[in-house]
Amino acid sequence: MSLDEKNKSLIICDQGNRRIVRWSLQNTNDREILIENIDCQTLMTNGTGDLFVSDANEHAVKRWRKGEKGGKGTIVAGGNGKGNQLNQLNEPTYIFVDREETVYISDSGNHRVMKWLKYASEGIVVAGGHGQGNNLKQLDCPQGLLLNEIGDIYVADSENHRIMCWSLGAKEGRIVVGGNGRGIESNQFRRPTGLTFDIDNNLYVVDCDNHRIQRFCVDNKSE
Repeated sequence: MSLDEKNKSLIICDQGNRRIVRWSLQNTNDREILIENIDCQTLMTNGTGDLFVSDANEHAVKRWRKGEKGGKGTIVAGGNGKGNQLNQLNEPTYIFVDREETVYISDSGNHRVMKWLKYASEGIVVAGGHGQGNNLKQLDCPQGLLLNEIGDIYVADSENHRIMCWSLGAKEGRIVVGGNGRGIESNQFRRPTGLTFDIDNNLYVVDCDNHRIQRFCVDNKSE
């Protein structure tokens, strides 16, 4: 889901109906289908209002320019079938798009995070990519994803029940929170999915299978 501040609307991945819809925050009767027949996992809008969507069925990330509706969109990452080559994705989930339209992707089935520069024909592995596992070089079904202002990558390492940070150019990540096994204690998760920071560097984590949102006070800047 993404907030369209200018139009005071929500842009929503309506997964079960295989569509993307816009709902007005001011008028509940003001809603429209923007895109149909898409296996939308997550979406994000950039600063100019372009819409980026991860399509798990086509193993691709697609873009619709501001005002563009319907159609198949433009593939900006993947789209070369399911696989683990650098020009392929395997069930992409969460995405993050920076000001230069570089797309970062939680390539869940490949247990890695990919970086695709604008107009690139293949991506770059920037986190994980060493098979499924729980050492500091590995991820297991990554989900929620974001970057801070200096390029650190934060990712919800879902099946490892931890949040990882990969500094720019790092060969391995570090555990930010979690990593204490699957559980219900305040230092544990059960399949975390989404994450975000507020302006005070508090980290909020969607702790999916515990049916809760946890908040942590962390420093999200590299030392």
